[in-house]
This record gives sequence, structure tokens and C-alpha cells, in this order.
Amino acid sequence: MLLTAIIIYILITVGIGAWSSKLIKNSNDFVLAGRQLPLFLSASALFATWFGSETIFGASSEYLDHGLQGVIEDPFGGALCLILFGVFYLKPMYRMNVLTIGDVYKNIFGKRVEFFASVFMVPVYFGYVAAQLVALALIFSSVSDLSISQGIMISAGIVVFYTFLGGMWAISITDFIQTTLIVVGLIWVAVLVAEKAGGITPILVAAPEGSFQFFPKAEPIAWLNYLGAWIILGLGSIPSQDIYQRVMASKSEKVAVRSTYLAGTFYVTIGLLPLFIALGARHLYPEIYLENKQLLLSEMVLRHSGIHVQILFFGALISAIMSTTSSGLLAPSAIVSENLIRPYFGNRLKDKHFLWILRINIICVAAVATIMAQWKTNIYELVAGASILMLVSLFVPLTAGLYWKRASEMGAIMSIVFGMIAYLGLSSLNLPFYPHLPAVLISAIAMVMGSIIFPVKTKQHVNLPKNKTS
Repeated sequence: MLLTAIIIYILITVGIGAWSSKLIKNSNDFVLAGRQLPLFLSASALFATWFGSETIFGASSEYLDHGLQGVIEDPFGGALCLILFGVFYLKPMYRMNVLTIGDVYKNIFGKRVEFFASVFMVPVYFGYVAAQLVALALIFSSVSDLSISQGIMISAGIVVFYTFLGGMWAISITDFIQTTLIVVGLIWVAVLVAEKAGGITPILVAAPEGSFQFFPKAEPIAWLNYLGAWIILGLGSIPSQDIYQRVMASKSEKVAVRSTYLAGTFYVTIGLLPLFIALGARHLYPEIYLENKQLLLSEMVLRHSGIHVQILFFGALISAIMSTTSSGLLAPSAIVSENLIRPYFGNRLKDKHFLWILRINIICVAAVATIMAQWKTNIYELVAGASILMLVSLFVPLTAGLYWKRASEMGAIMSIVFGMIAYLGLSSLNLPFYPHLPAVLISAIAMVMGSIIFPVKTKQHVNLPKNKTS
């Protein structure tokens, strides 16, 4: 019964993708939904950016091991990213009216930085998409006899087909549906767990020591790593195409800003529900807890709830992950098409050709992500790794380009390259603190030194915001 319901649910979602293809007339429709999304679609799309595998499976698993400090990155860092984006980054970028965040780098610094930023950005999404494929595979293995490997292959095929058809329109429409379902489903399961435990208090009392400790010990290294956890998603996802395309799909600047605030607030509140459910499941069903913490929530729902709860929970969860995966596939595909191919072949190809290039890129990204998913199956680590790579290479140039008048092209290139090299080198060392912290600092130093040694010679900043300061 449950498996049949899941198959029907997937077919409905794919059907929405097929219907959405009617709304796509050009690459702008495919990537940004023609910039026509109203507030409810825009906010739900932003909320769904990370609300999938890493929040429900990954974060709940990390919370059981490390308490609240183990999930600072997500959901707290994710919510911080949305708020910061709305306050400091959205307005100047929205007014540029460009298709990708690679175009933003081009507007600020020129074509060479566009190229470097795009080349460094695309590989980041392979791990991100791989995490979603692992999550879908875990679900399929829970409700059928499929292995994780088989589930990954099937998941990739389903999501590629769905994204190939509908682009950002399909993502946005299904985001609204899945947001509604996942909230209802999580609240329903949370209430069910609380009732079986005899209330919320017994669950909280039985929690391991340190489960609710939000701040670290009064030690420099502890606070340094605490800051490092906040900025992985909090700053690292700001220069990402998936956030950009969801925000810029809003029909107006005002709608876009409101969407970030709503989504950020909603994300950090609803994002706590999986943590409570996991804590309750650990208290009620320790035998599940000992088997596989990433499978805890799905196993609990399967073993200890009725079919209606199972259908709602798994249907909403699958929809959430499929939507997140679609966005992760579309983001690098758009970067490759618009920032690596169009600059060299734009005069010889029509927009309809780029629409097909976008779709072919989706297949290629999915193929690489599938290989990565087979290699590494820890969801939380895959997502964290993706955000860190953008943090150490792309965050500083974007921020400096928008708000520092002297930021130069060579400074941006040096920041991107040296930040990434520093992180890769430091990651091989056994450091007492996160290696991305000094890497970000090196990226900032390279930005300043490069801009001083190789200053801006001409007015290369094309569409900078009026509030840019020196």
C-alpha cells in the first residue's frame, strides 16, 4: 500500500514537471521561471532550498550525537544565510537583472572573473546533488527490497526526467506543495511521538546531557569552531546559484526580500521538528536508534505509525528531496550554459539551442553526482562539503565586489584561487579548528592585496548598487 502510494506520488510530481514545460518559452523561463513568482511560491521555494535530506535525515542524526551544537550549520546556519541574503545581497543583485550569479561576477569584475567563479562553482554541486540521491535511495530501501546503490540509480533517473521537463517552474510549483505537506507531516509525527511518550516533558527529561546546550564552552578553540559551523551554510551558500535562482525568480524586488525573511524564519522553526522527533524516537525506540541514525525517522514511521501517517510523511519527504535535487541539478547546468558556453558560442547559437544545452547539462551533472553518491553516503558531510568550497573561494569576492569600491579584477581572481588552494592544503592537516576558517581569511587577504597591487584601472564595475561604499 505504501509503496503504491509513493509510486503514485512520484508520477504526480513528474506530471507537474511535464505540465510546467508548457510555461517554458526560453532559457529565462527555464532558469528563473520568467521572474514571475508571487510571494507564496517564492517563499516556499526558498524554504525548500535545503529542507530535505540534510535537515530531516542528516541534521537529526547529527543532533543525536552532538546536541544543538552539532546542528548549528543546519538549520541555524541555513536560516542565517536566507536572512543575510535578503538584507545585504538581494537588492543590488536583483537590480542587475541577469540570469545567473556568474553574470553578477561578470557585471562587477569582468569576463575573466566570471570564468573563474563559474569553473570553481560547478563542481560544488556534485556533492550537494549526491546527498539528495543518497537520501532518496535510503527512502526507497526502507519501503522496498532495493539496495542503496540501486536506489541511487533509480532516484537519479526520476529526478533528471522531472528537471529536464519543467526547470524552475516545476521546482517552484512543487516546492509550494511539498512545503505544505512536509510541515503538516512533521507536525503530525511530532504530535504522535509526544502522545506515545506521555507528553513533551518525558522526551526532554530523557535527553542526553548537553542536548540543549546552544553555546560552546568558554574556550577559544570551541568558540572558533562554533563560528566555523555558523558560516558553512550561513555565508558559504550566499554565492550559490541555487539560492540566486530561487530569489531572482520572484516577480519583484519587494517580493524577493519578503520571501527571504519568511523562508528564514520558517526554516529555523520548522527545522527543529525533525530534531524533536529524533529525540523522541531515541527515547521510545532505542533499538532503531542503534541501527542507523540516518534511517531513524523513516524507520520509526514505518514501524510505529498507521498507513495514513506513512503515506503523508514519505510522500512529503520524497517531494521535498526531489525538489531540492532538481534545484541542485539546474544550478550548475545554468552556470555551464550561460557563463562557460554562451560567451564563446552566443553569436552562433539561438536561445532554443541554449535551452537544449541546459537540459543536456542536467544529465551530465546527474551522472557525476550519481558516481559520488555511490562513493560516499553521509548526507550531512556531502552537503557541508559543498557549501565550504563556495565559502572559501567565492564569498569574499562577491561581498567585496558589492561593497568595496577598490575591489579589482585581479583581487577577485587571487581571492578565489588562493582561498581554494589554502582550504585544500589545510584540509590534509590535523588541525584543532575548521580548516575553512583560515582559508576564508586567506581569501580575504588575497582580495585586499590583489586589489592594492593591481588596482582598478578603468570603470569595470558595470551595474553596481547605489549603496556601495569604500
